[in-house]
Amino acid sequence: MSDCPTWERDGHDWPNRESSRFVEAAGLQWHVQCLGKGPCLLLLHGTGASTHSWRGLLPILARDFSVVAPDLPGHGFTQTAPFHRMSLTAIAKSIESLLKTLEVTPALAAGHSAGAAILARMCLDERLAAKGLVSLNGALLALRGLPGRVFSPVAKALSLSTAVPRLFALRAGNPSVVNRLLRDTGSRIDAEGIRFYRRLARSPAHVSAALDMMANWNLDRLEADLPELTTPLLMIVGARDRSVSPAQACRVQAMAPHVEVTTMPGLGHLAHEEAPRKTADLILEFAQRAKVLPN
Repeated sequence: MSDCPTWERDGHDWPNRESSRFVEAAGLQWHVQCLGKGPCLLLLHGTGASTHSWRGLLPILARDFSVVAPDLPGHGFTQTAPFHRMSLTAIAKSIESLLKTLEVTPALAAGHSAGAAILARMCLDERLAAKGLVSLNGALLALRGLPGRVFSPVAKALSLSTAVPRLFALRAGNPSVVNRLLRDTGSRIDAEGIRFYRRLARSPAHVSAALDMMANWNLDRLEADLPELTTPLLMIVGARDRSVSPAQACRVQAMAPHVEVTTMPGLGHLAHEEAPRKTADLILEFAQRAKVLPN
């Protein structure tokens, strides 16, 4: 068990490996996958995931888009950032720097879970001038009540401990631990996806980065700013999502302009991994409505 995943060992069979490259930006070395031709589409995965999350979706979207999909700081094969740079605003700034280094201007952007929050923050702060945003089971609203008061302090305490990531990574050697965590999202993903989540979970550095994000995550300001979001937003929701309540999408729709909500029956928090073709069709249809692609 090593602290950080290494490309030579852990990336030897990585999904869409032929599209991978390593780029220096914002003081970090990033793992980025770039594939396809057409308008630029930025994909941002969620907390605890990596580019492997797009293994089925990315090749389909690359038929119509020039897709750019980075590993977030400390996730997968991207270098770990200092704790204070793992907040929503700080990661949004780092992604902006990465896009400038890559010399790309996304016309459309899609994010899963926390990735959707990063994209919304970027649009609100004028760091991203996309014609449309896609939220895939996006976590855009702050936790309410007791969970909201407890979650951040607990995550912060766990992130300060060097022993917790190592202990979790050690426990992840037991297949049932990661399998249970994935089932708890309400999704049933394929064996390949489970294998890559297990591989990442056995890395203390990857686990630590996920904890750092959760400890730094504060969605209160984003929630307050959502009424100012003028970028058209499509919220794709898995009806069985147990990680982010599907009801959140209706709340966002009520508070922000230009929001569409579409539900995918029978799918959970990882709906884009369960049904990549169906997810791609929804994104392509939205891209046409947003005038990113021709009808």
